[in-house]
Amino acid sequence: MAVALAPVRIGFVLQEDVVFPHLTVKETLTYAALLRLPQTLTKQQKEERAMNVISELGLERCQDTVIGGEYVRGVSGGERKRVCIGNEILLNPSLLFLDEPTSGLDSTTALRIVQMLRDIAYAGRTVVTTIHQPSSRLFDRFDKLILLGRGNCLYFGKASEAMLYFSSIGYSPLIAMNPAEFLIDLATGNGNDKSRPSALADKASSFESNSSQGPSPMDIHRVRKIERRLQAFYLVKACETKVVRLEKRKQLEPVKIDDRWKTHGVANSREWGASWWQQYRILFWRGLKERRHDHLSCIRVTQVMATAIIIGLLWWHSESSSPKKLEDQAGLLFFISVFWGFFPVFTAIFTFPQEREMLAKERSVGMYRLSAYFVARNTSDLSLDLALPILFVVIVYFMVGLRQDFAVFLRSMLTVFLSITASQGLGLAIGAALMDVKKATTLASLVVMTFMLAGGFFVQLCSRLMQKVPSFISWIRYLSFNYHTYRLLLKIQYSCGASAAAGGDSALHAPCKSAFIRGLRLGDGGTEVAAMVAMIVVYRLLAYLSLRRMKLRSAT
Repeated sequence: MAVALAPVRIGFVLQEDVVFPHLTVKETLTYAALLRLPQTLTKQQKEERAMNVISELGLERCQDTVIGGEYVRGVSGGERKRVCIGNEILLNPSLLFLDEPTSGLDSTTALRIVQMLRDIAYAGRTVVTTIHQPSSRLFDRFDKLILLGRGNCLYFGKASEAMLYFSSIGYSPLIAMNPAEFLIDLATGNGNDKSRPSALADKASSFESNSSQGPSPMDIHRVRKIERRLQAFYLVKACETKVVRLEKRKQLEPVKIDDRWKTHGVANSREWGASWWQQYRILFWRGLKERRHDHLSCIRVTQVMATAIIIGLLWWHSESSSPKKLEDQAGLLFFISVFWGFFPVFTAIFTFPQEREMLAKERSVGMYRLSAYFVARNTSDLSLDLALPILFVVIVYFMVGLRQDFAVFLRSMLTVFLSITASQGLGLAIGAALMDVKKATTLASLVVMTFMLAGGFFVQLCSRLMQKVPSFISWIRYLSFNYHTYRLLLKIQYSCGASAAAGGDSALHAPCKSAFIRGLRLGDGGTEVAAMVAMIVVYRLLAYLSLRRMKLRSAT
């Protein structure tokens, strides 16, 4: 493979570990490599790069363990942090930023992380990290140190020379103290247990002596506030005169670019790491692996099966031979339309709000197009969401004793699929528009309740009852997927074809003579199918446009 100069790339590791909890370490880094590394590399070369990073970070032992999260047991906190670092060093960046990489870790794990970062730096990368209150062992690993106080530079230079520098300007600890704690106290204005320059000490004494009747609590507070300001001013001026000028002079010296800035196979290009179709396939399979645990969990399977069995027992071998029995069975069909309209909405609402941080992180580094992510997310979710409805319909259909015809059964299943796809689109649109689970759930509850009431069972919006419904609200039924699903299920189960008109089997076509069915004027069902297809497209388009409003970096 040809050797080329590495592009000027910057990697950034967030303080929070934003990773998918159900993916393994190997899967996480492999998917990142497939999406981020340039298209000039083959799939095998990208996978090899991911394995090299796993080896470099010492993650071989846990490479087949899931990352885990708040409710999922997985790797340790240090290993999770190393995975996040691995996501960034896949591209071999010349500059790596880390925001508090030791936050939330014990001292031993934090030391291992810092030692690993030091090894990365010695391998030819520049590593810049912010760390609050490091231990003395961590502080000893630092090469250079920038100490900031109230937005000003108080020290910039070798970490090993920091204590000598502050001692030279009059600040030194009076007791044994961790160098990091000493420096942080200086940056925050805490002067306890530290010597001070004589000039500042004399000024503080003069302020205290100005009070003739002894210092009051107000005077003490005012004096300390002045002391902190004087100390900050003194430290900034000393840094500007003794440190910054020297470092600036060093930075102006020409630096020879040597082999440590070279890498293998990474081209200087801002193009996508994969084509749209490749991005879609990678994100689709990643979505299946990540969310199969939630969509096909024991709780959800039990919930759907228990509901189906209860419905089957309540409507056990129901009939439609009489008007009363027909209305009872119609109630079952309405419940099916409501259940598979309600259930997917509140599942889809969580999709984008829960993945907002991950989406922002991955899109900010140009990992994939938003359109590829959106299509992959929809298709992978649909693949998982359609498994349980099949189980539900099979149980209910034969326990209840609905019309025993394979074509009728198949059309009923497809109607339920249409309802799920439309209601899922509504949930995605609401979640993407609000990006807040509580607000989205509240709005979805109101919308779903309205759709259910306008669904045609509680209030039959047929022509003979239209006068009872105000005209300004009667149109809502056309927006309700419950309404269209219910009418389609009634049409499929109680269709009145030519054989009924010719006086065929009276038992089979008894519903055709029902005033309830005739009053609904079901038609051929084409209008309902067209309306639900329109909902599927429009709701998802609204969800996509809402995601575009997030103004994430990189073009779609």
